[in-house]
Amino acid sequence: MEYRFQVNLGGIIDLLSNHTYSSPQVFIRELLQNGVDAIVARSYLDPEYRGEMHIELPAQFGEHPALVFRDNGIGLTEEEIHLFLATIGQTSKRDNDLLQRNGFIGQFGVGLLSCFVVSDEVLVNTRSAKGDAKTIEWCGRADGTYSLAVLDRQMEPGTEVRLLCKKSAEDYFLSETVTRLASHYGSLLPFPINLSDGEGTTVINEARPPWLEQFADAELEREHYLEYGRATFAIEFFDYIPLRSSIGDVAGVAFVLPFSPSLANRKTHRVYLKNMLLSEQTEGLLPDWAFFVKCVVNANDLRPTASRESFYEDAKLAATRIALGQQLRHYLIDLARESPHRLRQLIQLHYLSIKALAVDDEEFFRIFIKWLPFETNMGTMTLTEYIKDHDVIYYVQNLDQFRQTARIAASQSLCVINAAYTYDARLIERVNDVFPEVSIEAIDSNSLTHSFEYLTLDEQDEVAQFIAVANQVLLPFKCAVEIRTFAPAELPALYIAGGDAQFKRSIETTKEVTDTFWSAVLNDVESGLDPDSGAQLCFNYRNSVVYKITKIKDETLLRLSLQMLYVQAILLSHRPLNAREMALLNEGLLGFIEWGVDAFEGWIQ
Repeated sequence: MEYRFQVNLGGIIDLLSNHTYSSPQVFIRELLQNGVDAIVARSYLDPEYRGEMHIELPAQFGEHPALVFRDNGIGLTEEEIHLFLATIGQTSKRDNDLLQRNGFIGQFGVGLLSCFVVSDEVLVNTRSAKGDAKTIEWCGRADGTYSLAVLDRQMEPGTEVRLLCKKSAEDYFLSETVTRLASHYGSLLPFPINLSDGEGTTVINEARPPWLEQFADAELEREHYLEYGRATFAIEFFDYIPLRSSIGDVAGVAFVLPFSPSLANRKTHRVYLKNMLLSEQTEGLLPDWAFFVKCVVNANDLRPTASRESFYEDAKLAATRIALGQQLRHYLIDLARESPHRLRQLIQLHYLSIKALAVDDEEFFRIFIKWLPFETNMGTMTLTEYIKDHDVIYYVQNLDQFRQTARIAASQSLCVINAAYTYDARLIERVNDVFPEVSIEAIDSNSLTHSFEYLTLDEQDEVAQFIAVANQVLLPFKCAVEIRTFAPAELPALYIAGGDAQFKRSIETTKEVTDTFWSAVLNDVESGLDPDSGAQLCFNYRNSVVYKITKIKDETLLRLSLQMLYVQAILLSHRPLNAREMALLNEGLLGFIEWGVDAFEGWIQ
């Protein structure tokens, strides 16, 4: 046996009106949208017809503030009222493909329900422009019921919606609020929006966006666009990029931000759908790398979600995203060719976005790689500046490794690029595409030890006891010991950990703070690593402190000194101390204090 679903109309209305939309204020948008669609529909009956909308705020209806919205659109017949106003999810605009392609905004048949967010009752008076129609009054209530009456009086074709403010919604019936919201949502609409509030009537959407204007010269165009951006976002933008795409039928402008935004921030834009504001928080319209711009665009041929606050992710939106990304790309390429000075300013602000684009775009890479800045141990410089003074590009892919090797490399007159940042290593590895004569070499702290000088045979004899004790002290930490001569002399020791050794160290540190289960898992992972892999501590014989320590005969003092040098080397490599190393640090400090007290016991009173 088959059964039909039972629908609680009051609950459905509450769900759609109170939970589908992000804010109660969208009821203004839905009223404007229905008015626009009605005007567009009537224009098919009379191409010369000129539509307009009116919003009236009467002084008071009884105890409640009120809002009256009128349009002179196509209106509704009695049959259409039953079909479209009283059937949730039904709309006259979804089934008519020709009309939908030519200007209808709404598609889902739920827009008028947003009015129940601010009013317990929605009163609609309407008269169809088709034939000799009568004026009909429809009254819908939040409990899911409605009534219908045919009125004796005649009205001009169109629709009038009357709302009585419910408790707690008073702010949405204030003149300044309604004016702001109507302008916010409908500033681009091609039909006049007249607002009357008892003090007069004003048209609130007279201004046109700059992409619909014609300008006498480029300077006037630039001034007009940037002023529009300033008024829209209260930001003095660096530049603007006009946007147009036949895919999605998109037109608008991308404003270049005058600051570098955080990568963690959402990349949102102000987007209109058929000239009605869709959202100021629309995501996914531009490629991910385009976080250096903020856009205002109007799209006529993209599909909105049911709440009409974002676009449906489909093939057309993806193609539109690619097309708009190409325009941003061409802007940067043109800037490189025509205005290098402005390009350098732009790169200083948004080099990360440009690097992201250069990684995936061959032509873009060839144009911009010579302009892009990179951090080195000798300061930030472009690759052009780097190659001017160096035949080999040295780079380090790990930030801790770079910090550790920066001073050592500088003392050997090696300029090393910190390629630990996003995209840098991938860009450097492709440098030969543009600079084929330049050699590229990835290095780490272990690579630099190849240039360290070995001690003479006599010096090796002198430090033999030192090396023996050091190996014994550091054996529990799986750290081999070596002593060389290298610059800078003020660096006493260099801690070097290869890939497996560093991974082992991370596992050991993690096991100290995790539970038994995960410790067992990490033990299994660790068992798969090379058992002979370990770290190395290279002492600098040129360092005066190390030189003196190698002469110490007191084994207690020597052990304490070695412990402290080991801990210092780890800290200088920007690695955290694990529990055993922290204990070694404490032991060493207390040991030094105790040794000092014993050594100078005669001074203590």
